[in-house]
Amino acid sequence: MVSINGGRKRLVTGVFSTVAAGAAFGAFALSGTADGATRTAEAADTGKHPKPTIVLEHGAFADGSSWNGVLADLRVDGYPVVAAANPLRGPASDAAALRTVLDHVKGPKILVGHSYGGNVISEAATNDPEVKALVYVAAFLPAPGETALELTTKYPGSTLPDALDPVTYQQADGSTATDLYIRQDKFRHQFAADVPARQAALMAAEQRPIAQAALEEKATSAAWKTKPSWDIVTTQDLNIPAAVQRFMAKRAHAHITEVAASHSVAVSHPDLVADVIEKAARATVR
Repeated sequence: MVSINGGRKRLVTGVFSTVAAGAAFGAFALSGTADGATRTAEAADTGKHPKPTIVLEHGAFADGSSWNGVLADLRVDGYPVVAAANPLRGPASDAAALRTVLDHVKGPKILVGHSYGGNVISEAATNDPEVKALVYVAAFLPAPGETALELTTKYPGSTLPDALDPVTYQQADGSTATDLYIRQDKFRHQFAADVPARQAALMAAEQRPIAQAALEEKATSAAWKTKPSWDIVTTQDLNIPAAVQRFMAKRAHAHITEVAASHSVAVSHPDLVADVIEKAARATVR
């Protein structure tokens, strides 16, 4: 296990330091897909192995832009990247949506999930031979039959329930459902304490809600049982306590990196997150 207080700094040009997660196309956002296809073709001509595509799955209360810094670092290092849009409706349906992205991207892939996105990649990657490794970033690694809500409360430390803003609405069939937001006045403290205040305020305003039912839905498969996994454990996390993260990571026999960071580690420590992803890529795609 590696313990880190901060990731190494990269020399990134201004154009990359402000790169967006990618333009939206239907169910996902693409960044570097065309470049990835070109690299694959060039590699076939030269006999070299292409770098795998990195597929990033965000979690609850976030969107694809939460990967901006990580995505920029990966692209600087030559990796094609896709930042998928997570519907946040439930692990089964969200995994089905992610699989449409995986089917679109050809060749070897490294699948990365943040927070609830860990539930989604654990299911979406099951039985997919092109997914070579899984990287969990302050994320859930549920076993079949477990829920995100159950795991959150396995050990004390989460203050998320007191920060939530539930919104109940009527669905088309007449039934009711509840979406969960984090209250904007509590967002930075709860979710992004080590992110600059102005940036955290933007994240709070841009957050996407998760269906309460998604946190109560049981996992049906766990790709980490058969695929090599890496895990970034955030020791200052108020959403998923570090003790819970360690429990799941050790159970999965993951390569663990610990960092003193909030739940929004991909925003506050993008270099560290990118480094761990690249380690997974180098170790599994040769």
